[in-house]
Amino acid sequence: MNDTNRKQLGQTLWAIADQLRGAMNADDFRDYMLSFLFLRYLSDNYEAAAKKELGKDYPGVEGEDRRVPLAIWYANNPDDITDFEKQMRRKVHYVIRPAHLWNSIANMARTQHDELLTTLQAGFKYIETESFESSFQGLFSEINLGSDKLGRTYADRNAKLCTIIQKIAEGLAEFSKDIDALGDAYEYLIGQFAAGSGKKAGEFYTPQQVLGSTPFPRTV
Repeated sequence: MNDTNRKQLGQTLWAIADQLRGAMNADDFRDYMLSFLFLRYLSDNYEAAAKKELGKDYPGVEGEDRRVPLAIWYANNPDDITDFEKQMRRKVHYVIRPAHLWNSIANMARTQHDELLTTLQAGFKYIETESFESSFQGLFSEINLGSDKLGRTYADRNAKLCTIIQKIAEGLAEFSKDIDALGDAYEYLIGQFAAGSGKKAGEFYTPQQVLGSTPFPRTV
C-alpha cells in the first residue's frame, strides 16, 4: 500500500468515527474505535503467525462456512489446542481464541448477532488476563462495553456495537490487508483524536509498542 492509500485509509476510518459517534463525546468514542482497530491489528498478526505455524494443516474456508480458519482447526483438533497455544505464546507472545478474532467478531456484527457484546467482553478479558501471563493487563481498560453511552439496554448497546464494527469492517475491506498499513491508519487516528482532545498522541498504545521488539504494551 502506497502513502496515498495509507492516508486514504486513515481518512476513511476517521470519517466513519465522525459519522458513528453521533452525540457521543469524541473522547469517549475514541476508545471504542481504537480498541476495535487494535483487535483487528492483533488478529491479523496472530492469524498470519498461526498460518505459518500450522503450515499445510491450516484449513481453508469452503462453501457457506463463515467460520475463520482457526475455528475450523480448533473444532477438528481438540487434543492439539493446548500445545498449539503454548507454541503461539512462545512465538508471538499472545493468544486469541477463534471466537474472539476480528473476523469472527465482524461476522457477528454483519448478522446483528445478539451475543456480540458478550463475546467482545469475553475476548477482551481473555487477551488481558490469560493471553500471556497477564502481560496484556489493562490493554483494553479504556473501553466500557457496558456504558449507557452506547445504549440504555443490552440490546441497544449490542445493536450499536454491531453497527460500529460492521462499518469499520466495510471501510477496511476497501483497502489492502497489509498489517503495516493498518498500523499506520491506527496511528493516524491517534493523531486525529489527540488533536481534537488536546492530548498527546504518546498517551495511547500503538501496534508497534505491542508487536515491536518489546512484545508487551507500554505508554510513551
